[in-house]
Amino acid sequence: MKQLLFIIICALTLTTNAQTDKLQLERELFNLPNVSFTEATKPGDPYLTYDLMVKQPIDHQNPAKGSFYQWVQLRHRGFDLPTVIETNGYFMARSKNEVEQILNANNISVEFRFFGKSGPDSLQWQYLTNTQAASDLHNINQLLRQIYKGKWISTGISKGGQTTIYYKYLYPDDVDMAIPYVAPIDNAFEDTRLYTFMDTIGTPQIRQRLFDFQKLLLMNEDEAIKKLRWYAKGAKMTFNYVGDFGKVFEYAVMEYPFAFWQWGRSADSIPTNKKLDDYLDELMETSSISNFSDSDLKMFGPHYYLAASETGYYGYNIAPFKKYIRHFTSNPTATFPPKEANAKPTDGSFHAGLQKWLAEKGNNILYIYGGIDAWSAARVQVSDKVNSKSFLIPGASHGVARIKNLPENMKTEFAGKIKEWTGLDSKMDVLNRK
Repeated sequence: MKQLLFIIICALTLTTNAQTDKLQLERELFNLPNVSFTEATKPGDPYLTYDLMVKQPIDHQNPAKGSFYQWVQLRHRGFDLPTVIETNGYFMARSKNEVEQILNANNISVEFRFFGKSGPDSLQWQYLTNTQAASDLHNINQLLRQIYKGKWISTGISKGGQTTIYYKYLYPDDVDMAIPYVAPIDNAFEDTRLYTFMDTIGTPQIRQRLFDFQKLLLMNEDEAIKKLRWYAKGAKMTFNYVGDFGKVFEYAVMEYPFAFWQWGRSADSIPTNKKLDDYLDELMETSSISNFSDSDLKMFGPHYYLAASETGYYGYNIAPFKKYIRHFTSNPTATFPPKEANAKPTDGSFHAGLQKWLAEKGNNILYIYGGIDAWSAARVQVSDKVNSKSFLIPGASHGVARIKNLPENMKTEFAGKIKEWTGLDSKMDVLNRK
């Protein structure tokens, strides 16, 4: 009886504390300027969740040019706990990230400007820059620091990882440390380091198998296109941006090895039986023509605009396939900015400033990369002048390069760096729980 009474008292105490936290948090949020919020907590969640809409200037240098509302999702665990700011590169990420879990931290997830709910009714493309996006994050940081006064850590994956790096570069004092995952820092509109990566990754046998796969498809382009047209029609795809369906096909074929390594496909998935249908099935599974459809290109238009105008990207080396390629005479780019945006090719100035800072002042950053991920061709090379560390996970692809998959010695060093730079303990075992 006494044990049951004790359990009831503990449950009531926890409920009372949670209600107190909720009332205090909502009072604090209500007092923040230019912020509206709604609760989004799900039954059984051990934290409070709120969707915030934060008013942001379209141009942080000239707020008179207008504003928009940016979607921010807050997961509150405690006022005295550390805070993770999750810098999405695209749309809002709703799932819990590793960093908030190992630190039992509050999490502030920010949708990138001009994606999803986070943009003005009419996009003014000249204000889509990494500097403006970092200023969005700084504004959110300054607002929510009034509530969360402990350690702050930034993190993001892929383009979100790029954003983590840019944010640390432009506002180095906003966070105590940064943890970007699989974040490429391209050095040009066509970063040719990728070609070296493709020529050296894996075994010669796998590389030959990839080449033979692409070659057979290109040699059977007419028949392949006939089959793919029916697929595209059934899926109601249009390709007005790219134009010629043959170009769409060749884009998908040239993209294949990049996607193969990015996602860690098995060599056994590459057909060798010369049956065209099997080759097309594998192509569509790994680098589908849908990636080049009007709907997909529109969805990721802001990403392509930034890649073309500021951050750089990659292209396709057609030299080995010159005798089979019909629609390109030079290396095509993998960048498809909205035509109405009139993106001007990057002049490299943003990259030059960033690289200088990373080499000389880019401290307290833990980079995570995958050993076979194609994006690792453009990974940050940490200089010996800064207090940062890069972890390249052997055999890991873009989706596998995560803290939970670090080898044990790396995991120990990773946790040690977090402790050294923030004083926080990392509970790595929580990542192994289902």
